[in-house]
Amino acid sequence: MNNTLFIAGPCVIESTELLDCVAQELVRINHTHGTDIIFKASFDKANRTSISSYRGPGLERGLQMLADVKQKYGLRLLTDIHEAWQAAPVAEVVDILQIPAFLCRQTDLLVAAAKTGKTVNIKKAQFLSGQDMQYPVQKVRDSGGTEIWLTERGNTFGYNNLVVDFRNIPDMLQIVPRVIMDCTHSVQRPGGGGGFTAGDRRFVPSMALAAKAFGANGYFFEVHPDPDHALSDGPNMLRLEDLEPLVGRLIN
Repeated sequence: MNNTLFIAGPCVIESTELLDCVAQELVRINHTHGTDIIFKASFDKANRTSISSYRGPGLERGLQMLADVKQKYGLRLLTDIHEAWQAAPVAEVVDILQIPAFLCRQTDLLVAAAKTGKTVNIKKAQFLSGQDMQYPVQKVRDSGGTEIWLTERGNTFGYNNLVVDFRNIPDMLQIVPRVIMDCTHSVQRPGGGGGFTAGDRRFVPSMALAAKAFGANGYFFEVHPDPDHALSDGPNMLRLEDLEPLVGRLIN
């Protein structure tokens, strides 16, 4: 099995049908390419631009839907947590707890994630450098966490825009052995859509290939069969049909 790690799935849980559609494609890609793609979907998007934006089914229903994906398809699971009290119940279902970029300095959240014993994926804040991520990692380590990943997702560049400094990848590889490139959130234009986050999915493959050149050993893609009608992050999500060709380029 290729050592390159992939994380993919819809931004937020929309329906059982969507989860099944994406999970089936991930299983097919895994069988074809010998990969072990981790399934990602959020039960609650607590950081939407607008209070009227769709957030997801919530903790209880969302975890049940994720558990069903694991039971039916045998995929490993990753999801976000936003509050410390969520860590323990989420860890009963998923394999990797993800700390959102905006929250990566929240000590109580990091400590709670570490205490579950699960892998913790910390997304680098839009306002931090790669070298700055040693401090969130140390919080997790000092709290008992053993497997810690870091994820690059771009930095704020003025208003409503992000840029990626790919030097952050080798910098973070000095801190942890697994550094993931978030290839879809890095093409966001936060709040740039007039009450919602815009983005440009054209650049997703280039983000992935550039990250590979800088030594990334993991890739994060939010995918959807019809991203233009997705309930969250549609403009920057990769079309599900485009995932396999990109995976093939990254493992060869």
